[in-house]
Amino acid sequence: MNEERILKVLLAPHISEKAALLADTREQYVFKVVSTATKPEVKQAVESLFDVKVQSVNMINIKGKRKVFKGRQGQRNGVRKAVVRLASGQEIDFAAAE
Repeated sequence: MNEERILKVLLAPHISEKAALLADTREQYVFKVVSTATKPEVKQAVESLFDVKVQSVNMINIKGKRKVFKGRQGQRNGVRKAVVRLASGQEIDFAAAE
């Protein structure tokens, strides 16, 4: 995989209470990724950008909700998330990564 694709796979870390709990207890981190991303691409991107060893990657597809605004139906955008488990003893510090 080329360097350009690696930089475009990860969109942002997903920050929530559940994601923070996973990071603290299970050494798992949640990222928003592009809809075409695969597990090997996410693994390679996290390992190269954050200099850590990835143990496993799980992917989640969240469908967009249907909403009605002023009588018109619409649909919010869906999102694809990756739950990345790191090798034991490793962690990602998002504040220091930038």
